[in-house]
Parts: sequence; structure tokens; C-alpha cells
Amino acid sequence: MRIRIVDAFTDRPFAGNPAGVLLLDAFPDDDRLQNVAMEVNHAETAFAHPLPEGGEADWALRWFTPAAEVAMCGHATLATAHVLHSTGTHEGRVRFATRSGVLVAEPHEDGSITLDFPTAPLTPADIPEGIADALGAEPGAAFDTGPDVGDLLLELADEKTVRALRPDHKALGAHSARGIIATARAEDPSRGYDYVSRCFFPNVGIDEDPVTGSAHTALAPYWSERLGRPGLTGLQASPRSGRVRTQLRGDRTLLSGRAVTVIEGELLA
Repeated sequence: MRIRIVDAFTDRPFAGNPAGVLLLDAFPDDDRLQNVAMEVNHAETAFAHPLPEGGEADWALRWFTPAAEVAMCGHATLATAHVLHSTGTHEGRVRFATRSGVLVAEPHEDGSITLDFPTAPLTPADIPEGIADALGAEPGAAFDTGPDVGDLLLELADEKTVRALRPDHKALGAHSARGIIATARAEDPSRGYDYVSRCFFPNVGIDEDPVTGSAHTALAPYWSERLGRPGLTGLQASPRSGRVRTQLRGDRTLLSGRAVTVIEGELLA
């Protein structure tokens, strides 16, 4: 069983968000999938197997953190599409059957890949009591991102505040199903990005996620409304960092980026 580690939403190794990718003939039992993900110990490990021709999807795809299966993951989907295309296993557009419906990945000649994901429904929410102490900054607004994403989106005062966050991860876990998206407008858009974010997911075993595709299905509609443009670029300002190009198309959001395979080996257990 081949296993690959792919850095997603980056064009260089040791940046972006690493994901494990395993291409299988069929899914083994859930305990084995969870144990492999725990061994890989990245934010997500993606497991995929081919489906019969003629259906609505080409591959079945599931994602596991070291602690749990998740309903949606952008960077591990990008990583899986990258492996399929770079190894010649699948050519052109690929459709994945997932817990979040059929998700499409489209490769481009420049090496980037665009994912077609459902747009997260944003609902204004009260700012939870105690969230400022847990996060380390006072939010100006809060939004629920719906069941697929499962995060609380918080707008902060500015980019510097987002970058300086040192949250209490255990305390954050009480405030959403998956975690917290902290975001602010870019201080200087001439640097090539329109907004910044950081994502903290203690409830699924990830204190800080390096680059989160699924969070951008909420960030895209949020910032597109405020900035008046459907096409934006988000910078996730984690220590590894990465950029996600977003294009809002109503109930769908396109997420574009690159990926790099950094490790390939054999799973022996």
C-alpha cells in the first residue's frame, strides 16, 4: 500500500498544509483508517478508491484527522487530486464521492488545481461569552458556518491581531463543533492577498491547521460581500502559511491552489 505526503496550497515543499494520501482498491474498516491517520499524524489523511464507470463520481474519498473522521477537507482533496494527476492514475477532471456530496477537482496546464465545493451558509451569531479570553483578542462579529464546516467565524480588528493570536486551545473547544476561524482584512492588498485567516480545531485534534480549504468556503462569501468582488485570494497566516484563491459562484465556491509531493513510501503494517 503506497502512502504519500503532499503539501497542499503551496508550490514549494515544507509549506502549505501536509496531507497523507492513500489510493486503495476499497476502504478497509474504520478502525484501520483511523489508526493509519493517527500514525501519519497530519491534519488530515485522505483515503480514496476508484468507483465503477458510468456513475456520478469517479473516486470515493474520505478524510480522517488523527482523532476523527471529518465531513469536509479542502487541502486533502487537493492533495488527492494532485496524486491522481501526477502519477497518471486519473487524467483530467475528477469527481469525488464524499460525505459532503460530489466534489470536483479540475487540473490546469499551469499545474494548479481548482476544487468545486459547496459554499458555507453564514448565519450571524452572538459573540460567545469568554471567547475573547480563549482566543486572545476581542472579535467584532461572529458567524456560524453551517453543519458541513462546523466552525465559528470571527472577524478581528486587523491583520496584526490575527497574526499575533496565542489562543487557549482547550478553552476554544467549547465554542463550536469543529473550531474557530479568525480573520481580518489584509493590511496591504498589494502583497497579493485580500484577507488573512488562522484556523484552530481542537475538537478534532488539531490545535492550528496550516491551510484550511473548507474554511475558505465560508471566508469566500464573507469577504466577497464586504470587498465587492467574487474573486479573492486568502492568506492563511499559520507558521507554514499558504494561499487559497477563491471564486464565489452562488451556492458553490471554487478553491484553487497547487500541491507538491514530498514523501512517498510503503505502508507495511
